[in-house]
Amino acid sequence: MRDAINVVTWDDGAVTGDRAVFVHGSTTWGTSAFARQRPLAHRYRLELMDRRGYGDSPDVAHSDATVDAQDLAALLAGRPAHLVGHSSGAVVALLAAARDPGAVRSLTLIEPSCYRAVPNDPVLASARAQNLEALAAASRRPPVSPAEYLRRSAESLDLPAPEPTPPRLRAAETAMRERPAWDVEVPLEGIGTAPWPKLVICGTWASAPERYRRLGGEPSMACGRAVAQAIGAELVTVRCSAHEPHWEQAEVVNATLLKLWEQA
Repeated sequence: MRDAINVVTWDDGAVTGDRAVFVHGSTTWGTSAFARQRPLAHRYRLELMDRRGYGDSPDVAHSDATVDAQDLAALLAGRPAHLVGHSSGAVVALLAAARDPGAVRSLTLIEPSCYRAVPNDPVLASARAQNLEALAAASRRPPVSPAEYLRRSAESLDLPAPEPTPPRLRAAETAMRERPAWDVEVPLEGIGTAPWPKLVICGTWASAPERYRRLGGEPSMACGRAVAQAIGAELVTVRCSAHEPHWEQAEVVNATLLKLWEQA
């Protein structure tokens, strides 16, 4: 049996019996990624999983969304929950929801990175091709340290590098060995026919640096639109935010989540 993943629970006097499970993206972990969703714990029980290789979960030789989805499915089994995933964590959430639709009360995808789920979209096809070319080029260069990976990743998008704390460096090291979420096949058919409400949240990227908006924002927004249409989800765009609307505009996103959960 595999070692269990770490799950942090926030239950600050929740007034309902429902729970919400959150799945983080790359180079972060549960409590860091969703720190600004903590106020929701006054209404719902929040469970923040650390994917393998991140946070306080066990190490993994090669991070993969399909493995994370198995962990998430085990966490959901027998206790249906509202499911929230960000970026590559949204891919994990989609895979787990498709695997066991009965374990889901609602599904929220924040800036999903599932390019292969909508292969006919020209923007996503072009972005995936560029990403594959970049990966191939990187494989021919000498390996870099996690700190250098963080620095180069940020600089390539004209962003400031995050502080290289030990948890962040571990997250970076895992991300360096991660199967890209945008290259994972995700079956959307079962998601679209599921009876529970679905929501896709994206930033507008209007204030992001030009390079970041072009390389990250345009395909991310295209992915959000295409996935929302494919699964019949409501699409919410959050002004003054880019890839992390739940952090940059937490009050807006939290209110949107509460509305969805109460309706569900």
